[in-house]
This record gives sequence, C-alpha cells and structure tokens, in this order.
Amino acid sequence: MSTTSLKLPDELKQRAIAVAQEQGVSPHAFMVQAIERAATAGEQRAGFIAEAQAAREQTLKSGKGYDADEVHAYLKARIAGKKSTKPKAKSWRS
Repeated sequence: MSTTSLKLPDELKQRAIAVAQEQGVSPHAFMVQAIERAATAGEQRAGFIAEAQAAREQTLKSGKGYDADEVHAYLKARIAGKKSTKPKAKSWRS
C-alpha cells in the first residue's frame, strides 16, 4: 500500500472528521471510502457512456429503433403486473 499526502482545506477536514466520528470510523477510513466511492462512480459513468455510444452506433447502423410510446406502455403494463408484448424494433429511415 502506498502513502499519499492530501492537503485539505481546514473546514473540509473538520467536516470529514465529524462525519467519520458519526459513522464510527477513523477519518482515514472515511476518506479512503469516499475516494473509493468516487472512483467507482467514475468507472460506472464511463461504462454507461461507452454502452450508450455502442448502442447509438448500432442503431445508426441498423436503422431500427423502438417507438417511445410503445416502450412506455409496455413498461407501465409490466410494472402493473400485467402481461404485455415486448415492442418490436422498427425502421426509422425513410
């Protein structure tokens, strides 16, 4: 494990210490957890963006997509516990 120095504004350091005490962890553990959560969130966002870009490319390549009204109706029916037929992709090109 490597050591890293982190310079924090006094106010932020005090806030971190106070929250760490409330959570029953050391300020160090609190900061490590906060950095880990931020890194995980950044990785998840990057993955989401990559998936969205790949889906967009596939949609542009295939020329097919789903009607939003049909998708919404399908989801509402499923949430209500009703059986519903999945929407089918349709060509959106003229």
